[in-house]
Amino acid sequence: MSSLARVFLTRNSRRLSRSVHVSASLKATEEVKEISGLSSHECSYPIAGKKVVRISAQQAVEHIKSGDNIFVHGIAATPTPLLNALCEHAKKKDLKHIALHHLHLEGPAPWATEEYKGIIRSNSLFTGANLRAGVNNGTVDFNSVFLSEIPLLFKRNVINLNVALIHVSAPDSKGFCSLGTSVDATRSAIINADYIIAMVNQNMPRTFGDGLIHSSHIDGMVFCDFPLHERPNSKLGDQELKIGMTIAEHLVEDGATLQMGIGAIPDAALVALKNHKDLGIHTEMFSDGVLDLVERNVITNAHKKIHPGKIVSSFVYGSKRLYEFLHDNPMIFMGDVSWVNDTSMIRQNPKVAAINSAVEIDLTGQVVADSVGSRFLSGFGGQIDFIRGASLCNDGRGKPIIALPSQTKKGESKIVPFIKEGAGVVTTRAHVHYVVTEFGIAQLFGRNMRQRAFELIRIAHPDHQERLEQAAFSRLKVMPSPD
Repeated sequence: MSSLARVFLTRNSRRLSRSVHVSASLKATEEVKEISGLSSHECSYPIAGKKVVRISAQQAVEHIKSGDNIFVHGIAATPTPLLNALCEHAKKKDLKHIALHHLHLEGPAPWATEEYKGIIRSNSLFTGANLRAGVNNGTVDFNSVFLSEIPLLFKRNVINLNVALIHVSAPDSKGFCSLGTSVDATRSAIINADYIIAMVNQNMPRTFGDGLIHSSHIDGMVFCDFPLHERPNSKLGDQELKIGMTIAEHLVEDGATLQMGIGAIPDAALVALKNHKDLGIHTEMFSDGVLDLVERNVITNAHKKIHPGKIVSSFVYGSKRLYEFLHDNPMIFMGDVSWVNDTSMIRQNPKVAAINSAVEIDLTGQVVADSVGSRFLSGFGGQIDFIRGASLCNDGRGKPIIALPSQTKKGESKIVPFIKEGAGVVTTRAHVHYVVTEFGIAQLFGRNMRQRAFELIRIAHPDHQERLEQAAFSRLKVMPSPD
């Protein structure tokens, strides 16, 4: 077959050949990719004459072989039954070197145990609690990458995906399924993977936006009734409530567009916004905190420039109440994270308030958010995307916010002279504008190092202020001062 013919075959009928997933066909596919430069195959149109293949989880994973690169849908959509079936299949067939590529996964992770060493290994693009120990003991790989750039890993074949394990809503009358709670990088994965296995679940909400996939593009559909993974409610203490109130009263204007990270402080800020008007949401993720604000008509999205009238998000993680709110709700637009987190999009919205948390911050404004010393906690996520987008806000009224309690539960200051050895800077000192603790707001934008140290010491816990002043003088050779 000529090169031109192979390119034509790939462009027009590659999905039709998916049902025969054999080593030779995949080798040919790779050859076509190399020759043509093609890397993606749209999934939101019906393939004429292609029938849905309904199979069991065990049958679905039989196509997976040693050395495969597999994308796994994440967060609330983690397809736990498929992962369990994969583990059983890999052991039974004595497979080796299977790589799982994913964001934060929920539920048990048996493949991260010693039992699966050399069989299955995770490449974590954002780490949750179930794989954190593995990341830090060397049994799980960790990859630092901006959330907005993860789709490029698949589009550019930096990670060449053989299989995608996804979790979708039931097909509608036209045969369309939805990626439901997590579009994020999943859309890029499914249009670049050679083979798609979908867990079809009546509990997965049908959402609008970029997450449509026609069932004819799915090579194996595993129907099941499985509860979505839910996020426990944040425990809001006095520190978090005070920080949330400070943000709401002093940094979020009526008509603002909000981005919230995940955690107690963003949740506390939402609780404190109940008397605001005409807020909008354009965020990488949201949870239950927005629901009461929608019911009170606080969130109307009336002034947004990007999808006015709609909540724009890339994934959600919360309670069953949240998932029921999402289902068939045209107010929600679930978008591909490559544009949702694009600063050129974020900055177009009015008065963007980006509310993000941190582990620690040094006296010059360097923000550590993904690690404690050399121990990895999570990942880069979208913090810097939104901090930058808010700072560049077209109307000049954006508020890039880093919020953190002044000290840990052990009484250690989170504002420190130097970041811990081995810790990574997620948001640089040049990106930081506002830092908030329960003791107030430090405004760092335009401040020199002497002024920054003064601002940060002022909002540190009183028990640590004297020590921080001494450390600042030792480091900067000048006393911190406001002017």
